[in-house]
Amino acid sequence: MRGRDGGRRLGTAELGGELGERATLVQFSSAFCQPCRATRRVLSDVAGLVPGVRHVEIDAEDHLDLVRELDIVRTPTVLVLDAEGHIVRRATGQPRKADVIAALGKAV
Repeated sequence: MRGRDGGRRLGTAELGGELGERATLVQFSSAFCQPCRATRRVLSDVAGLVPGVRHVEIDAEDHLDLVRELDIVRTPTVLVLDAEGHIVRRATGQPRKADVIAALGKAV
């Protein structure tokens, strides 16, 4: 997972809901993306295991302005946000659970 995204902050308006108390896992997906389904399971599992972490899935096709602004070029793309909504990590492709947990260490 890559590092900071220029200090960009996402909030409830962009996410369509509240941030996690400690961190938020933001997944950009598309309807026919097979790896997106597996990514959804991994991120949901991690959010269930780590207190204060929330998983939010965003349909890339329905949020093209945000996709362009954040330079999302493929799905799944996962952003790890800290408690204030700052992007601290970014990854594309299907993540491994251990990598997601390690990336959360940078956010909490």
